[in-house]
Amino acid sequence: CPQVKAFVTQDIPLYHNLEMKHLPGADPELVLLNHRYEELERIPLSDMTREEINQLVQKLGFYRKETPDAPVPEEFRFAPAKPLPTLQPPKAPAADSKTPPERDDKEHPDL
Repeated sequence: CPQVKAFVTQDIPLYHNLEMKHLPGADPELVLLNHRYEELERIPLSDMTREEINQLVQKLGFYRKETPDAPVPEEFRFAPAKPLPTLQPPKAPAADSKTPPERDDKEHPDL
């Protein structure tokens, strides 16, 4: 996979919030994690060209710096994080169930 190797060695250092974890013997794949480091998706990279991988990573919202040490603009500091999905309003309790306790908005500041 010379294309993937070139991406790993030459391109990954330019992306903010993109890390390389070497797993001996494993096929190369992009593993997307949420802000709690829970796995969201795995994308195999073996059959992709270096250009295709760069396009994919940028489409996913990763910020590409000019040089590895270049500063990251404030608006991209948490990139490629997307806003949390809008929560659905709680369903009304069933007639035979107890009323749930009131929620403290400070209980889950990340929601």
